[in-house]
Amino acid sequence: MADPVVLGIGNRDRGDDAVGLLVLDELAARGLPGVDLMAGDGDPGWMLDAWEGRPCAVVVDAMVTGAAPGTVVSFDASSTALPSDARLSSSHALGAATSVELARALGRLPKRLFVIGVEAGSVALGSSLSPAVATAVGLAADAAMEVLADA
Repeated sequence: MADPVVLGIGNRDRGDDAVGLLVLDELAARGLPGVDLMAGDGDPGWMLDAWEGRPCAVVVDAMVTGAAPGTVVSFDASSTALPSDARLSSSHALGAATSVELARALGRLPKRLFVIGVEAGSVALGSSLSPAVATAVGLAADAAMEVLADA
């Protein structure tokens, strides 16, 4: 059986949009044997291929809901659509939320799928990571590790 996978979505040149990639960096530093870590931009084809045949996938991305920057939320997207107000950042490709729901429509979700969103402040090209989102990186990594402990 294939290993679980964490997909970090983002763009390091767009401030808080880098959070998914920074969570991957944090998870890599912690060392997770038996878990694959993959970085991407939320492209639907890439995501569907990345979690194909996996027992569990965790997607980490920036989101914009109007909550305070740095707010971390986790959704079990295995059998329920993402909440309509959980708009994952769309500064890249079609966005992770679109990819998840497209996979659901096509019957290509992994058995277990969790989405961890971190509320973004600025995702403008050339902006810096906000202090609130920098602090949230560890919290989002903790959330991913909780999911993976049951994978």
